[in-house]
Amino acid sequence: MADDKKYWFPAKKYGWGWGAPVTWQGWLVLLVFLGALTGGALYIDPKVSPLGYFSYVTVLAAVFIGICYKTGEPPRWRWGDKK
Repeated sequence: MADDKKYWFPAKKYGWGWGAPVTWQGWLVLLVFLGALTGGALYIDPKVSPLGYFSYVTVLAAVFIGICYKTGEPPRWRWGDKK
């Protein structure tokens, strides 16, 4: 069976990880992540509570990376090769 799954986040051409989203779902996830990051900075003042904000950003990033891992191309190191 051919792998015709539509990934939200394609693999980067060089290195490890994912590039910009290619579906509306991916863009929505990215915008929600950026909005939560900005909103968190307004709600949890990084100057007043740097550890609290660091913890918030760490959890937020872990969730975002988990979504990329689940909905993106399988991660592996790439040297510019197509596959």
